[in-house]
Amino acid sequence: MKSSLLLTKMNRLISLQMDKLLPRGPPPCLTTLPPFLVLYSSSACHRVPHPHSLTTTRITISSLIGHKISESVMKNYPQDTQDSIKEQQREGYCKEACEYNESKPVADDILPHILNLYASRATPKDFDIYAPHATFEDPLMCAHGVKQIKSAFYSLSKAFSESRIVEYSIKENVISPGKEEIMIDNKQYYKFMGKDINMISLIKLYIEDGKIVRHEDWWDKKPLWNRDTVRLPVAGRIVEMTRRASMWATHAIMRFGKDPTV
Repeated sequence: MKSSLLLTKMNRLISLQMDKLLPRGPPPCLTTLPPFLVLYSSSACHRVPHPHSLTTTRITISSLIGHKISESVMKNYPQDTQDSIKEQQREGYCKEACEYNESKPVADDILPHILNLYASRATPKDFDIYAPHATFEDPLMCAHGVKQIKSAFYSLSKAFSESRIVEYSIKENVISPGKEEIMIDNKQYYKFMGKDINMISLIKLYIEDGKIVRHEDWWDKKPLWNRDTVRLPVAGRIVEMTRRASMWATHAIMRFGKDPTV
């Protein structure tokens, strides 16, 4: 009898202790948690003490950890994406900058020399923009080669007391790789025997590998007369011969393109 009572009391004490440690019944809402939260909660419950039941501690910690993980994922993912986008933008800017430098307009290098030629202040270096076989044409002359082109522009200071391009606009067209066309819509000023002469003009430059191979000056923006632009090929041929003769006379007067001494 006494043994039976003693066993009963011991069972009750054990039951009470077990209830304090592990309450009976299924853990509330434990099965509704995502799997990754349960895994994190099982390890966290050993590190964080709680005054109440182990199950409550597990659910509370898992909820907190789950919230922090979700918040971390939400923050990190956009940040990673943003960093990736910034990196791509930096690469794009660098690439664009490199492309910009590589595709620098040819007119930027050529225009200062053209302005010097028409302003009667040409130097030998200004003619480096021409290819050796380049041509220059206007309604009065047709020059072949750099030597004759030098004579044509060196003669400006002999014929006019002043000359220059006063206004201009530039259009640059890429024909093919290494070949470009530069059109300079301009207004030229000359002073001849005390009289001011203003003339509109269209300068057309044909570029190959950075050098001018053909330079045409269309006065009043009208195409040059030659066998291809006039109705009568014979008349065009006569005009060409006249301009060539004028060029040879100028070339001889200017000592065949000899650079002036400073």
